Amino acid sequence: MPVEIAPIAPPAHKAMPTYNGEHTMNKLCRQLSIESPGLTSRDCVFSFDVPIPEVPEHGARIRVVCAGACYHPRRSPSFSSLTSVSSSGSLPSEVSLEGDFPVTLPHHGVRDAALFPGYEVAGVVETLGEDLPGDCGYAVGDRVILYPYEGIPNAYVEYLVVHDLKYLIKIPDSMPLSVAAMLPTGALLAMNTVFAAHEHVQALLAQRGDHSVCKILIVGTGGLALWAMRIAAYHFSNMKDRVTITVASLKDDGLMVAQEFQRTYCDYSVNVVQWNEDLYEKQLIERTMDACQGPVDVVIDFGTTSRSLHRSMQCLNKGGVVFVIREVADRLLPKFSRRAEERQQSIKPVEQGSLEQLRELVELVASGEIEPPPHTVYPAEDALDVVHKLCHSEIHGRAILRFYPTD
Repeated sequence: MPVEIAPIAPPAHKAMPTYNGEHTMNKLCRQLSIESPGLTSRDCVFSFDVPIPEVPEHGARIRVVCAGACYHPRRSPSFSSLTSVSSSGSLPSEVSLEGDFPVTLPHHGVRDAALFPGYEVAGVVETLGEDLPGDCGYAVGDRVILYPYEGIPNAYVEYLVVHDLKYLIKIPDSMPLSVAAMLPTGALLAMNTVFAAHEHVQALLAQRGDHSVCKILIVGTGGLALWAMRIAAYHFSNMKDRVTITVASLKDDGLMVAQEFQRTYCDYSVNVVQWNEDLYEKQLIERTMDACQGPVDVVIDFGTTSRSLHRSMQCLNKGGVVFVIREVADRLLPKFSRRAEERQQSIKPVEQGSLEQLRELVELVASGEIEPPPHTVYPAEDALDVVHKLCHSEIHGRAILRFYPTD
């Protein structure tokens, strides 16, 4: 369950009364811009006023209540690849083999789900377009999340508009909006990755015959990995004797995360191996092999660096598959495709996930069949402190920014 660590302050611009769907007074709303902290400056969160967007004739205007906290990438001559980070995890010493990150930064790696700055959003339908039919399926006051379609507006704003209602999904009253905000990007990507892995697992078990076992390694204990652990435990619950799951923890609190997971899914055993970056690669690979009792068949790698991918492939069986995020695959496949071919392995990119999968995910979380990972809710006014806490790995699980205290 979410933990409020500070009282929720009133929003800087409170919504004014409406008449026929139009605001009668205030025409501005607050927007946040969250950037990666600079090398010499603490300034990374900027607040400014923007016009409240007009309601599309066939769409809706959403009052944002909660949004998952993550950075926008900031590029400079010192940065040669993606440098955004999010609340989903912390890789305090994860450095790409290309030297992507200057060592003077307080954070040295990429956090999971960093590819979705401001797209994890949950809110309330504030106004519907005037040309929508009465039976459009939505009403003012409905609690919704927004599927991350191409062109989705930035969600660190008090109001945003959706031009097509098909991208909205209603949220049950029983689900806190802070939980709902985690679903559209990180959780959905994790779900689609597990589904992709499931196809390979089924084919492998059928090929090997009865009583065979398939081994899965999940890299990371950030938001994506936390969701993947939970979704995999649910998805493979009917074949838990034939599918083993090991988590390679990229954080010092990986064991605690696994213990929490074990208490929730007490009938599914998950092994944990600590990827301590102070050790040599050979030691880390041997440690992983011991924890997995040999090479694994599937790796779900949310580490997103050359180093983690190289290590994952060293732990993989001949014929095995590594699943990585599409954006990461586009960056790393040119370097690793030949190596994968020589080792008779595959690296498969995973897309975001579909609207239908997101609807299914909402139902599974709402019913309690999948337990959300730990998260903490902060007032949006505290975004600067939140970013710095994330840099220093001081937040366990996800961080959610709340714009309105409606739950």
